[in-house]
Parts: sequence; C-alpha cells; structure tokens
Amino acid sequence: MHFLKNKTILGLICIFLSLVICFGITPLFNEAVGAKTEIVRVSKDIKIGEVITNSKVQIVTIGGYNLPSNVLKDKSNIVGKYATADLSKGDYILNTKVSDHPITKNEYLYDFYGSKRAISISIKSFAAGLSGKLEKGDIVSIIASDYGEFRETIIFPELQYVEVLAVTTSKGTDRIYGGTSDTEEQELPSTITLVVNERQSKLLAELEQKSKIHIAIVYRGKRENAEKFLLEQEQLMLKLEGNAGTELDESPE
Repeated sequence: MHFLKNKTILGLICIFLSLVICFGITPLFNEAVGAKTEIVRVSKDIKIGEVITNSKVQIVTIGGYNLPSNVLKDKSNIVGKYATADLSKGDYILNTKVSDHPITKNEYLYDFYGSKRAISISIKSFAAGLSGKLEKGDIVSIIASDYGEFRETIIFPELQYVEVLAVTTSKGTDRIYGGTSDTEEQELPSTITLVVNERQSKLLAELEQKSKIHIAIVYRGKRENAEKFLLEQEQLMLKLEGNAGTELDESPE
C-alpha cells in the first residue's frame, strides 16, 4: 500500500473514480429516474364497493422511479372490478384496492370465530351516543346510570375499554364517515355494535334492560395505540376471572 503515499498516484486514482461516477454511474441513475411508464389513474371519484367503469379511470404516463410494484398499469385489470376502498380523483390504483367480487354487506362480521362476540346496544338519546359522533374503531367506556336498587351511575371494570365495530341507523344501515359531502345529511345512529367477550356481552344485555347507557369516548387514532387499551382491558378481565375463581374455591361446601 506504499503507492497510496504517492500524491501523484493518489490524485490519478481520484480522477479515475470521478470519471467513473460522472460518465458511468450518474447516467445510469439519471436514466432510472427519468424512465417513464404508463399506469392507470382515477379520473373520477370512486366509492368503496362501486363497480369501476372505464369512464372513471385513465391511462397516464409518469416517472417510474420509486413507483410501488403493485401499481396497476392495465385497464383490463381494473375495469369491471369492485373498489375495496374509496378512491379519489388523481389516485394511483394498487392491486389491493380492487376485487373480483363485490364487498359483502357487514363484511366485518366474518372476522368472528368464537372467541369474541358482537353485540349491539341502543342509543336512547342524542347525548347518550356522543351526539352522533361515534365511529368504527373508537375505544369507548360504557357508563350505566339509574342502575340497581340505589339508581347508581357506574362504569363496570369489564366495560372500561371497548371497541366500536359499527354505528347503525334505525334503517339498519351503517353510518359512513368521510364518504359523503358536508352538505349531505345523514340519519343519526340508533345503535352501536361493540366487540366483546362472553362475560361483557351478558353484562351489556343486562344493562340494556336495567339501566340507561351512555357512551364516553376514550381513544380515537392509530390502531397500535387502540390495541394498548384493548390489551389493558383483557388483562383486567383475566384478573376479574381469577378473583371469581378464588372466591369459588374459598366458598364453604
């Protein structure tokens, strides 16, 4: 490595590397950045569940650098299929945003396999249901007022953090948020559907008959944060079930 101590040789090496970068690597990079490709882009807003027609999409030429690999580039892979999400004018269309089959009504109910329950409770007043502002995915606390012999107001430990699965109007249709214009008035919800376990479902059924139910929102936001509240609720449920088992073991025969 003594030759590296020679300034002349070292200078020539630097010049050579500069030429390689300028005339070899840089043109290849610029070629990659400047490469063009045709993709399908949304030309008119498309609602979730809607059949995608030829009039609502167009072929455009754009730079292909850093483009997601699952962007659709052929209309034949899109037209006649169903949108699985709301698509706005100007959006690229990913293969995960279209389906060969129509979206099943109340599709979220197909995620239940026995460990969890879905149960609906009535919203008996405008205020009790958070003034119509509840949304799917909200983490809420269930408050029971006028409960029991002493007409108490209680938040049961089992119902501190519960997830909202759907918010439904009296006509049986789920409320849609962000899918309508500000001027399009929607009917107010009359029930909310919650994701619970068996013990929680029994308690909610009792409260529906024996108290006035109010819903207080605890969290709305990122899914990973919502999961923290649900995990805390699960841990509390395990503790409650453990205490119940201990009481049974200690009861006299």
